[in-house]
Amino acid sequence: MATLSSKAGTKGVPREHRRRQMLEAAAEEFGAHGFAAASLPAIAARVGVTKTLLHQYFGSKEDLYIACLVPVGDGLLDAVREAMGEGGAAPHTPLRVLHGIFTALEGRREAWFVLYDTTLPPGGEAARRASEYWAAIDRLAAGGTAELLRAAGSTDPLDADALKYVWRDLVATLVRWWVKHPEQSPEAMTRRCARLFAAAATLTPDGLGA
Repeated sequence: MATLSSKAGTKGVPREHRRRQMLEAAAEEFGAHGFAAASLPAIAARVGVTKTLLHQYFGSKEDLYIACLVPVGDGLLDAVREAMGEGGAAPHTPLRVLHGIFTALEGRREAWFVLYDTTLPPGGEAARRASEYWAAIDRLAAGGTAELLRAAGSTDPLDADALKYVWRDLVATLVRWWVKHPEQSPEAMTRRCARLFAAAATLTPDGLGA
């Protein structure tokens, strides 16, 4: 994860460039520590500006979080929609979705933890906006997993519901692993997932001893 220079926000920097620096620094801070523990002075120090200037640009800490959240949530939703639109219910659609997620997060992997932040104050605007993105992504996952099961001959709604939960946790686990292995490109991660899926497919009921 790249860290901005403490001298990045020197006098004379164009406003939009400085704003982008602040958002990048804030995304790193929120991603690394969560909303509750994130420090506005630390964010300001990353950019080389004052906390007062940070407030002038974004208002409250919650406003700054939302400014980080929106491009992340929109980007991931667009990536998932595009991947699902390409493949429909084809068996390789999950790999397309994963590749889309990895590609959308490349260069800002900490953004995943900005979106899925468990420390957001309940009932606040930040939690409401984040939950809207979670729900939208869940709806896409529910539709995609149900289509895959129908293509495989299963119409059991409980199968679809169970697979949606499995898929959600699988994606989160793979992204967390990927964050710990920065040398892995989106393409390398997609190939790794293909190998893992192929290996999992060999675990038939007979092979499991069922």
